[in-house]
Amino acid sequence: MNAANVLPRIPDTRNARVLVVGDVMLDRYWFGEVSRISPEAPVPVVHVQRTEERPGGAANVARNAAALGAKCELLSVVGNDEPAQALERLLTADGVKPSLYRDATLATTIKLRVLGRQQQLLRIDFENLPAREVLNEKLEAFRQVLPQFDVVVLSDYGKGGLAHVQEMINLARAAGKIVLVDPKGDDYSKYRGASLLTPNRSELLQVVGRWKDEADLTERAQKLRAELDLEALLVTRSEEGMSLFQSDGNTVHEGTRAQEVFDVSGAGDTVIATLAVMLASGADLVSAMRLSNHAAGIVVAKLGTATVTLAEMLAE
Repeated sequence: MNAANVLPRIPDTRNARVLVVGDVMLDRYWFGEVSRISPEAPVPVVHVQRTEERPGGAANVARNAAALGAKCELLSVVGNDEPAQALERLLTADGVKPSLYRDATLATTIKLRVLGRQQQLLRIDFENLPAREVLNEKLEAFRQVLPQFDVVVLSDYGKGGLAHVQEMINLARAAGKIVLVDPKGDDYSKYRGASLLTPNRSELLQVVGRWKDEADLTERAQKLRAELDLEALLVTRSEEGMSLFQSDGNTVHEGTRAQEVFDVSGAGDTVIATLAVMLASGADLVSAMRLSNHAAGIVVAKLGTATVTLAEMLAE
């Protein structure tokens, strides 16, 4: 076997302590059979036979970290509603400590997916923005719990829950913590000073523009990394694997390990969660990146937002 294909040793993750902060959502799945077209409009009729609920967004990051053996707490803002209760119940069952701040004016974000024959036919989103007062409460909670953790993950889904992201980065870095950010939007200046950002290929394209070849990509990525004062930039590139751009000028590329791609939703959550747990367990950045790529290759073979366990990683 080629030495480049041999994975690094998976460290002991039992003492890893990961704090996840960001936008959470409840992923709901309606599974059914499609056998006819509606007489009312040219759309399929789905006879729903089974439903599922799973934590999504930052909540999926947290459950991925817990599935890998880490002690994990999740800080977020939700509505004072039934979906928030469902999230709290699901997270607790997954071994995550949920610290969910209730905002009576907020409707907890829901992504409802309707599937027929295992194919997604429709997605319906319910969402609005949280109130600033509740966000301030969450920031104070962040200050208080920060000393208990090794790595902080800031999972930005653009739902308003990370209004204080720059202050959180500054607090965590001043406390000597590793800060990983899954970014959103085209303005990355708010993430300045983080340890590492994990944009995917299309997200990076919005920020640095289209590159013509690998050399051009490296130049643009390193320029962005330097401008934001990051230790590294990790770009996930779908079927092309992932590339790590480091502050010493080195670039490490890891080809995809996916054997079968069924559903890429939530794969970025698995990547950043695995990175966080491996770094909190003492792995170096390149080893953590390679293990994250391995985890992503496993999770994309599963339907919807899912987790990867240590046993699955070892079995591969």
